[in-house]
Amino acid sequence: MGKTMRALGLMSGTSLDGIDIALVTTDGEGRVERGPSATVPYGAELRRRLAGALAEARAMTRRDQRPGTLAEVEHDMTIAHADVVADFLARNAITRETVDVVGFHGQTVLHRPDQQLTVQLGDGELLARLTGLDVVYDMRAADVAAGGQGAPLAPVYHRALTARLPARPIAVVNIGGVANVTWIGRDGNLIAFDTGPGNALIDDWMLRQTGRARDEDGTAGLAGRVHEDVVRFYLNHSYFADLPPKSLDRNAFIPDLVDGLSVEDGAATLAAFTSGAIARAREVVPEEPALWVVAGGGRRNKAIMTGLAGLVQNAVVPAEAAGLDGDALEAEAWAYLAVRALKGLPLTFPGTTGVSVPMTGGVLVRVAGRVDH
Repeated sequence: MGKTMRALGLMSGTSLDGIDIALVTTDGEGRVERGPSATVPYGAELRRRLAGALAEARAMTRRDQRPGTLAEVEHDMTIAHADVVADFLARNAITRETVDVVGFHGQTVLHRPDQQLTVQLGDGELLARLTGLDVVYDMRAADVAAGGQGAPLAPVYHRALTARLPARPIAVVNIGGVANVTWIGRDGNLIAFDTGPGNALIDDWMLRQTGRARDEDGTAGLAGRVHEDVVRFYLNHSYFADLPPKSLDRNAFIPDLVDGLSVEDGAATLAAFTSGAIARAREVVPEEPALWVVAGGGRRNKAIMTGLAGLVQNAVVPAEAAGLDGDALEAEAWAYLAVRALKGLPLTFPGTTGVSVPMTGGVLVRVAGRVDH
């Protein structure tokens, strides 16, 4: 195995919850040592502005455009990430000199791979200056430019993490704003794709109806009645007829179909849509997963988890039951991917994004005058 490196991963992704940060020591291949992690919620004002940025980004036709308030939001969001890094290092007594690289995801505001366009807000050069650390960012862009879906990127990390688990095939599901699955075969073969909505529709529904941007623990969804006709309508969307690899924009589905329902019935119906879409992954993989491991904020939504367990043959467990950290998994993946990018190793594969050959990616910003150790 190659040289190990210490990397920080920063993930904000498609949800508007906040910033996940994690430290990983890895060679970018089979060796992974997970360190501390944390989640820092966005302030209410920044969350509001990011929600506005999602709307403004719909007009973008190039990934370097920053119409309206996007440039200002990107600047302030990057400062928020730098503050999270500084606080995390201080709290965990980690010196800057011992960190080799930061994998910076940024905030996804637009994802249209059919137009070879994906946009994650986040100024990598500014983050490097503010933190004094080398930064790898924009890790989806090269794949999309080469005709890939640009998502999901975590599958190669999922395979490294689950190598010690006996269950095969295994499915690792991440439920963020959008949900995605990694199917890992008996021989380590990877198939991965976005399954459909994760928390985004539920979060948007709850915010509009209650002023709170989530259904805590799925309480409302468990109390409500699933409107099966609405779920069937959602699942008839053309996306579900497409074969993977495939990926979604956060706003690919509209919540209007539950308008007029009670808070509880709307939450229950949208949760059933999320779990139903995840379960349909079984239709396009070679073999039924022997175990479903669920990470991301959606694993706490008992309406989603109960719904999924009722739709698949084998056990559905939160990441922690498999010895993983469901909150830190995506941030850890970005740390791992940053090391792979530094080493020129592939981040994406034909079976995960549809790109024609395995591809590395990312933009590296090196801090002037820094000496590698």
